[in-house]
Amino acid sequence: MKFSVIIAIYNRKEELNELLNSLAKQTFKDFEVLVIDDGSQVELKSTIDNYKEDLDISYYKKQNSGPGLTRNYGSEKAKNEYLIFLDSDCIVPEKYLENVNEELTNRYTDAFGGPDSAHKDFNDLQKAISYSMTSIFTTGGIRGGKKQVGKFQPRSFNMGISKHVFLNVGGFSEMRIGEDPDLSMTLWENGFSTRLFSDAKVYHKRRTSVKKFAKQVYEFGIARPILNQRHSQYKKITFWFPSLFLIYSVFSALLLCFSTHFLFWIPFLFLFFYFFVLFVHSTYLNESLKIGFLSVIASAVQLYSYGYGFLKSFVKLNILKLNPKTAFPKHFYSESV
Repeated sequence: MKFSVIIAIYNRKEELNELLNSLAKQTFKDFEVLVIDDGSQVELKSTIDNYKEDLDISYYKKQNSGPGLTRNYGSEKAKNEYLIFLDSDCIVPEKYLENVNEELTNRYTDAFGGPDSAHKDFNDLQKAISYSMTSIFTTGGIRGGKKQVGKFQPRSFNMGISKHVFLNVGGFSEMRIGEDPDLSMTLWENGFSTRLFSDAKVYHKRRTSVKKFAKQVYEFGIARPILNQRHSQYKKITFWFPSLFLIYSVFSALLLCFSTHFLFWIPFLFLFFYFFVLFVHSTYLNESLKIGFLSVIASAVQLYSYGYGFLKSFVKLNILKLNPKTAFPKHFYSESV
C-alpha cells in the first residue's frame, strides 16, 4: 500500500514543522506528503524545503477556500492509491503509518479514522481540552465507543480513504463545518465501509484557548442538526445529550436560586457530582490537579457550547423551517468558491 499524506494548512508554521518532523521519523517509508497552503498569511515554503531530503514532499499554494475544498484540491494532486488527511496541529507517532498499513493489509476498508490524545509535551490547557473531547464521561465516550469500531465516523484531523472512493463520492461536500461526518455518512449511503483503527493514534493540539475551543464546539453543535437533515437515517438520540445537559443545568440553577428547601438542591448536587467525577478521573489520568480542574472547565465549555449550538440549529431548521444555507450561511462554501 502506498499513501499520499495530505495536509491542508492555513498559517500554523510552527505546528507544520512539528508534524513534518514526525512524518520524517516514520518507520514505514512508502508515502508522499502534499502540503496544501490555503492562502496563508505567513511564509511556509522554507519549512517545507527543510524536509526535501527526508520526505517525498510537494507544496501547493492556492486561494483561501477552507479546509474541505483544500483537501479536495490535494486529492487531485495525489499520486498514490490511498489518501491520509492530517490536520496541521497534529503529531504522529513513529509507527503511525506502519500501523495503518498493517490494518489495511489484514482487513481492508474503504475509509478509516483514528483516535487522538494529548502529547506529554502539550500545555495543561491542551491536555484538558483533549480530555474533554475524548473522555468516556463526555461526548468523547459516545463518539468513540467500542461498539462503533465497525461503523466509525472518521474525523478529518486523522482520516484515511481510498482515492478511488473519495473521488467517486465527490470528496468533501460544500459544508465548511461537519464535513467529515457528512463524508462518512455519504460513504455508507453509497455502500462503502469505514472503520476505527485504534492503533492509528495522533497527538492533536486542538484549540489553544478556552474562547477558541468554545467557538469551535458551538459550531459543531450547529452542524449536527444540518447533518441530521442531510442523513436522516443516521440520527441518534445521543446527539441530544449536550443540549439536555444544558437544559438540566439551567433548571438546577433556577431551583437553587429560588428555593431554600433541601430537596430542590438535589438536581444541582447530581450536577456537582458529575463534574467531581470528571475532576477525579482527569486528575488520575494526567497526574495533575491543575489539569483535573481545567478539564472540568473544558468539559463544561464543550457540553454547554455544543448543546447551545445544537438547540439553536434545531429550532431554526425544524421549528422555524429555515433552509440550512439561509440559517447558517457561514457553515457552507459560497457558490463562487
